Amino acid sequence: MQTVLIVVHLMIVLALVGVVLIQRSEGGGLGIGGGSGFMSARGTANALTRTTAILATLFFITSLGLGILARYQSSPTDILDRIPAGQTGGNVLDQLGGSAPAPATGETPAAPAAPAAPAQAPADPNAVPTGN
Repeated sequence: MQTVLIVVHLMIVLALVGVVLIQRSEGGGLGIGGGSGFMSARGTANALTRTTAILATLFFITSLGLGILARYQSSPTDILDRIPAGQTGGNVLDQLGGSAPAPATGETPAAPAAPAAPAQAPADPNAVPTGN
């Protein structure tokens, strides 16, 4: 259902953009340059204004429909619901479990590795380091 509504919504959007671009503006518009046609300028303006209003209403309705479907189709979850009830200690982020697992009881985490030796300074302080 949601996919069908999205396709209809996109077709309405494309039609709305096209109708708005065709309308006559103060500068002349894209599709309605002077000359004569089967419709007068006033009749064309009324038809395009009415079409724009209808498409805008349909756009609004499909947007609301998509919002309602998104709200009720998926079950929203709260990140705080993933915390076990009896767990204590640490802060909320530690309780959620991240990329590093928490150490088991009685174990201590491994010490971090020793930092690498600093790079040697160039002989000339104004020289550009090349990474070699």
